[in-house]
Amino acid sequence: MSTWSTLMLQDSASPLMEQLTFFHDHTLMILIMITVLVGYMMISIFFNKFNYRYLLEGQTIEIIWTLMPAIILIFIALPSLRLLYLLDEINNPSVTIKTIGHQWYWSYEYSDFSNIEFDSYMIPINEMKSYNFRLLDVDNRMVIPYSSQIRMLVTSSDVIHSWTIPSMNIKIDATPGRLNQVSMFTNRTGIFFGQCSEICGANHSFMPIVIESISPNLFMNWISKMMEI
Repeated sequence: MSTWSTLMLQDSASPLMEQLTFFHDHTLMILIMITVLVGYMMISIFFNKFNYRYLLEGQTIEIIWTLMPAIILIFIALPSLRLLYLLDEINNPSVTIKTIGHQWYWSYEYSDFSNIEFDSYMIPINEMKSYNFRLLDVDNRMVIPYSSQIRMLVTSSDVIHSWTIPSMNIKIDATPGRLNQVSMFTNRTGIFFGQCSEICGANHSFMPIVIESISPNLFMNWISKMMEI
């Protein structure tokens, strides 16, 4: 069971990730149908003895095998374009967070609130607690309110990194000298893990990402405590 779970997508934590999962299943079903049909026709050709040496053309079958792929591509392209526009849309963000990639840790700045910025390092193995995940937990998590539109600005101070949270359909490059923008919206509370997905140097595997999604009231309490520090 665990082997199969590693081959599947993570449980979605945002509405857009749910839509991406549906699109994945939709496209996979079309591919399976095409594979089964082509496989059946190839096996049928290999094993039957029907042939016609003087067959030169077949207008009907040529029209069919030209139109069918075009129709199939339309069924894939339309939901794909819809999702593409939805992923790029940012509507009235409640919170803006700036994320900066370093070798080899992340920094977070809450631009809407003064004096809230911190670094996020991976917890070393010799300092881990029993409830920590090896190579995935950090000392300071990025905290966001759920059911709120979040805008994140991503950049880097040295080399190209990639800020990635699979369960929230986020994968965005952190490029030196450039600000990239991405939106996120969580529909449930929880702790979500990710890692840098760009080969950024010797300790590339040791700069994890952790998001903690909490209720808006708890988020405001957390903001108040952070402003007092």
